[in-house]
Amino acid sequence: MWNKELVLKKTHDFSAVKDPKLAVIFIHGIASDSSTFKNALRYLEGTRSLKEVRFVTFDLLGSGKSPKSAKLNYDYKDQLEALHNAISKLKLRVPLILVGHSLGTFIVTRYADTYKKSVKKLILVSPPVYTIEDLENPAFEAGIKVFKDAVSLKNRKILKEKAFINSMEKIVLDKRNYKVLSEIKTPTVLIYGKLDQFISSYNIPKILKTNPKYLSAIKTEGRHGVSHDKYSKLVGILEEELNA
Repeated sequence: MWNKELVLKKTHDFSAVKDPKLAVIFIHGIASDSSTFKNALRYLEGTRSLKEVRFVTFDLLGSGKSPKSAKLNYDYKDQLEALHNAISKLKLRVPLILVGHSLGTFIVTRYADTYKKSVKKLILVSPPVYTIEDLENPAFEAGIKVFKDAVSLKNRKILKEKAFINSMEKIVLDKRNYKVLSEIKTPTVLIYGKLDQFISSYNIPKILKTNPKYLSAIKTEGRHGVSHDKYSKLVGILEEELNA
């Protein structure tokens, strides 16, 4: 069957040593691909203290080099199955950390919630933390329009693609996202910029209070992208895991 054959395309796999002690997988956001992390990977892989880390990136379904098909729904079921198959192919024997950006934060959070105990830590970069009240507020649609307008400036055709439409409707706007994160049992760090125009940053302190045992956050000076203010924070987090 088609779905059983789903596997995300691996686009980057690097370790400076033969036997790394930790694996970090990066999952990008909507209307993007794994090249989102190009500068971050160059920085992290050039950091001497992280030489024992294996860094891997995948393209999500409908993006980059991964499968694209009218048969796909581009919902959680498809993306999680494809991600799980891709991770299984890596045959990891070391602890796993998942790093998600924007839409990718939803996917890695749901992955950790689905495949419990398979992920040691989550790092959510620019997480769009929306409550049910946000999603049901008529004014929220204006914020979505701002985001779509920004995407359109880069590639107007993407807005009409099934992968974009369904990823937005079935993942980003899923009303269970806030609840899943608020109840996650995997240690999770949220990294977000105070100038981020696409997330509801005022919700982050709120959700931290609901799950202080597993959730923590780092605020930076940046905006929504995976810029130096965000990925530089990964060094300390990964060093701590290596030395645990």
